[in-house]
Amino acid sequence: MKRGVIDRFEGDLAVIEVDGDTIDVAKTLLPKKARVGDAIVIEDDGTFRIDKEATKKLRKEIDALMDELFE
Repeated sequence: MKRGVIDRFEGDLAVIEVDGDTIDVAKTLLPKKARVGDAIVIEDDGTFRIDKEATKKLRKEIDALMDELFE
């Protein structure tokens, strides 16, 4: 199992950052509700799922950084 974050979408591909590198994955392989910034778990069988708790934590961290930046 690996973990990553959806960095962006480019056409039919999702660019996912995994351990400092990026991989391109067909959007059709991701859950339909996947969006930029979601934490993704790449299972050993090659399937993908959204880690809702990790995504929530990432969004809170980003919001805190944005608040700090624009104070």
